[in-house]
Amino acid sequence: MANQKQTAAPENIEVVNATEAFVDKYKKLIITGVVAVFACAALIIGWNAYSSSNNQKASEALFPCENYFTEGNFEKALNGDGAQCVGFLKVAEDYGSTKAGNLAHLYAGICLAQTDKFDDAAKQLEKFDTQDDDLISPAAIGLLGNVYVSLGQKDKAIETLKKAAKRADNPSLSPTFLVQAGQLLEADGQKEQALKLYQEVKNKYPTSMAVQTREIEAYIERASN
Repeated sequence: MANQKQTAAPENIEVVNATEAFVDKYKKLIITGVVAVFACAALIIGWNAYSSSNNQKASEALFPCENYFTEGNFEKALNGDGAQCVGFLKVAEDYGSTKAGNLAHLYAGICLAQTDKFDDAAKQLEKFDTQDDDLISPAAIGLLGNVYVSLGQKDKAIETLKKAAKRADNPSLSPTFLVQAGQLLEADGQKEQALKLYQEVKNKYPTSMAVQTREIEAYIERASN
């Protein structure tokens, strides 16, 4: 993003600055949102993984790491404590073909993103096999999009955020991802494409916070000029 800001034409500097401020504002929010989802779902997911005999060992290894994760101790959750917790990275490496091992990739990606290790976070999140669910997969895809933003991979970020919005298809997550993608498009001079995303938020998610606060109107007006 820094390079884009240096090379931006004067008329685009305001949009670039707004985009960077948006990313700074929402990056941790999305990560925190994913953590909150996992805090609620971890026990259910862990039990479902444990109930399958093929995942039993992986689940047993995962459980102590989940405890550190829900406490916010991301370093120990990721790398282990030298005792019962071997760490998400080790679980993912040893049991990657299992459901619990797959989940460990996502947990590891979140931990790495929380500690600003975005390159490693992207590698772990890319290994996570998203499932056909309405809760975790959209948040995980959105997190990956935000990680791409932090890595300066704007095109990949835009497509990933749009994918996350489509997968979520709800007024809580989708508008956030669509607005993020729109601001990245604006920074790239693609106002028409950005406008389409803003209008999608307004028309498809009228109960969303972005519409209720009329924040989306400001984006639409800016992209229309």
